[in-house]
Amino acid sequence: MSRTPLDTVEHAAATPDVELPWAELGLKKDEYERVVEILGRRPTGAELAMYSVMWSEHCSYKSSKVHLRQFGEKAPESDALLVGIGENAGVVDVGQGYAVTFKVESHNHPSYVEPYQGAATGVGGIVRDIIAMGARPVAVVDPLRFGAADHPDTKRVLPGVVAGIGGYGNCLGLPNIGGEVVFDACYQGNPLVNAGAIGVMRHEDIHLAKASGAGNKVILYGARTGGDGIGGASILASETFDDAKPSKRPAVQVGDPFQEKLLIECTLEAFKEKLVVGIQDLGAAGLSCATSELASNGSGGMRVTLDDVPLRDSTLSPEEILMSESQERMCAVVEPGKVDRFLEICDKWDVIATVIGEVTDGDRLEIFWHGGKIVDVDPRTVAHDGPVYERPYARPDWQDALQADDANKLPRPQSGEELKDQVLRLVSSPNQASKKWITQQYDHFVQGNTVLAQPEDSGMIRVDEESGLGVAIATDGNGRYAKLDPYTGAQLALAEAYRNVATTGAKPLAVSDCLNFGSPEDPAVMWQFAEAVRGLADGCRQLGTPVTGGNVSLYNQTGEAAIHPTPVVAVLGVIDDVARRTPVAFQEEGQLLYLLGDTREEFGGSAWSQVIHDHLGGLPPKVDLERERLLGEILISASRDGMIDSAHDLSDGGLVQAVVESALLGDKGARLVVPDGLDAFTFLFSESAGRALVAVPRSEELRFTDMCGARGLPATRVGVVDGDAVEVQGEFALPLAELREAHEGTIPALLA
Repeated sequence: MSRTPLDTVEHAAATPDVELPWAELGLKKDEYERVVEILGRRPTGAELAMYSVMWSEHCSYKSSKVHLRQFGEKAPESDALLVGIGENAGVVDVGQGYAVTFKVESHNHPSYVEPYQGAATGVGGIVRDIIAMGARPVAVVDPLRFGAADHPDTKRVLPGVVAGIGGYGNCLGLPNIGGEVVFDACYQGNPLVNAGAIGVMRHEDIHLAKASGAGNKVILYGARTGGDGIGGASILASETFDDAKPSKRPAVQVGDPFQEKLLIECTLEAFKEKLVVGIQDLGAAGLSCATSELASNGSGGMRVTLDDVPLRDSTLSPEEILMSESQERMCAVVEPGKVDRFLEICDKWDVIATVIGEVTDGDRLEIFWHGGKIVDVDPRTVAHDGPVYERPYARPDWQDALQADDANKLPRPQSGEELKDQVLRLVSSPNQASKKWITQQYDHFVQGNTVLAQPEDSGMIRVDEESGLGVAIATDGNGRYAKLDPYTGAQLALAEAYRNVATTGAKPLAVSDCLNFGSPEDPAVMWQFAEAVRGLADGCRQLGTPVTGGNVSLYNQTGEAAIHPTPVVAVLGVIDDVARRTPVAFQEEGQLLYLLGDTREEFGGSAWSQVIHDHLGGLPPKVDLERERLLGEILISASRDGMIDSAHDLSDGGLVQAVVESALLGDKGARLVVPDGLDAFTFLFSESAGRALVAVPRSEELRFTDMCGARGLPATRVGVVDGDAVEVQGEFALPLAELREAHEGTIPALLA
């Protein structure tokens, strides 16, 4: 893009008729005209580069802003919330002077183009968001969606993604404690690689992304800037893949976890010595983002000399340097008297660090190259005042027919033998089968503070060694439910993540989200998005769990085929003492199994309807968030007071899936009795929400049932932990050995 002579601000003002490649960089004609209006002249090539990446869908949220405002407008009161939406990650108070920061983001499109590096750099980017808040990263999670399990391309994408997540996270020394893996043909050309991270700090260590204090120095540190990922996530995630023509597919970023590990330790040492005024990681949009956001969030302007940026490739133009998304880089604002010490720490950790500019007392972001001024902008116009679209949206004309195609009317098993066969088919189906082949490639226990990890209902990390204070996190989302009803589907994702956290004994506190949808230019997709956001905002208000931040990923479609709307919700919870957590596995024979909540005929979007009938239709399960809150309170109290020894939420696959998982994890069977008023089929396969299965020691039965009765929560005794089979009285018995072979053999066979 470089031109001769140098395209300075002065040159741009004198040559208004020079044609710039705004369309090639992803800008619409009216957006380019808006840039010209803002500047009062045509932009320089460098300015155009900055506006193009910062006004991309991925960075500016231009199609989603009008809906995302609900998360602030409907936010519940929360004493725990310390930093909310707008920063690199949300921060919540977990007690004893500790704060926890967490966030979920997407790296979907890069992971399809180059699975290993796309997934690896997704982990690296979310971890840097956590560091930028002042926290030490302590764990990662990975909600994943792939195409059909038996599709040849899934064998290309899935192993690469898993290797990238494991390779990067393991090298950083961060345990992978949670997530999910879902297969569906709708994700065939658009896998969803969402990555989350958690960090821990003291309250006084919170840092924000702002550049304040005239004369303070701007220091770029970490890896050198290269040509990899120029416009990577920012442009790539803002365009639909198209089967008919080559799409924009810029070079995917390349990660170096060992460099990131040095960056973590270097940054934390600088924080400890209180050397940093403001900090920002370089993720999507690279230096364009870091400089404009730091300047716009601060109290002054910024002057940067681009010649001082350490390069891996000396041929890079200034536009390419500004757009590069090379990994493992951060920008810090440091007082002049502390610069030498900051550079010493960087040198100690073998991290390249260079002063590239300073904070000014003006209100402009000015960038120089070879002695000429190539950028002179109001940083807010780049970072915050991009386009805002009120995209047209409309309920799709096929929605009524989809909902009328009632899954409750599908043929059901007529005998115990048929029930047994369908249970085996369910637990061995790719979505319900064990994901051990995947999760065993991750280190769950590095650092020694992991208390619970996959396949538990939520991951759990010890925060304080002495008191046992800990935090739990669960991520959930069901695109099939959301396709049937996006409002309810989003609330079901929230309810499941909330329930998964409570099931382990932790109190849910706050939410992060990753909203994965198709093209916002399709009114039907935009309706799905609007409904999902509305549902999530309403649900968070009712449950008292504020949204602290997150990510929107749009254009997840190939040609006209969009993915199912997939809002992924992460819920963070706190537990006073991790020694009192509740695991999924059955612990002792003779313990009584209680089903908490109400079971109804609800099969719309269910695993049973998908596995047995390849069907998607009807309505998803109803949501009762007050019941979810009550169930959570009962589970937390029972865990704290020693009334239950194991617990498992009921969701995909219903009761039978939960029983099989708990039995196999504990290597103890279960004998079940169908309660009065229910048939065996509904009892086993219904996916009614607001339910959990708990194992109660006989000595605690009266205390536990009295508590449930006093609080008005239905608690039905449905069996006992016993034997070496899962038996439904009068229907069938399945030996654990047969169940284990079916449950654990599927994924290795598919990916062999």
